[in-house]
Amino acid sequence: MKRLFDLALATLVVLLLILPCSAVAVIVRITSRGPVLYWSDRVGRYNRIFKMPKFRSMRVGTPAVATHLLSDPDTYLTPIGSFLRKSSLDELPQIWSIIKGDMSFVGPRPALYNQHDLIELRTQSGVHTLMPGLTGWAQVNGRDELPIPQKVALDTEYLRRQTIKFDIRILFMTAAKVIMRSDVTH
Repeated sequence: MKRLFDLALATLVVLLLILPCSAVAVIVRITSRGPVLYWSDRVGRYNRIFKMPKFRSMRVGTPAVATHLLSDPDTYLTPIGSFLRKSSLDELPQIWSIIKGDMSFVGPRPALYNQHDLIELRTQSGVHTLMPGLTGWAQVNGRDELPIPQKVALDTEYLRRQTIKFDIRILFMTAAKVIMRSDVTH
């Protein structure tokens, strides 16, 4: 049922956002050198590595670490990188990962391949059995500002509570946070 929900919603999102996504792609291309998309190695269901696309908001050559681990993240941003991140437009290409079956709309955000502490805690709590999501319970309750144990506790709560109704609630909460630009960094 969740997979059908994801595919139906992804189809609708693609139809609604094909022109805005095309415009973002052109703007990324003309404002900085390098590819339009950044393909990040992420940890998926059962800790399988997959390639997750994002509109590129960082300069070519930026270290592949969580943004908060960079000494001065702002120096790595492209001219429109800050806007892409604050508006969450950089996340839109992940619709491809949802269509492909690597992600869902709602689930724990996929960890970077080198976030070993997060991966280990998620595996211990069974969260690794979930399909990672474009958004999740931890994202609407603090996003990157949360310490890893608290993030995993929220992911574990989602594991216990997951239903289509709960997913819809999280999607509406996500939309509100994006519109209000709350809990959005860089």
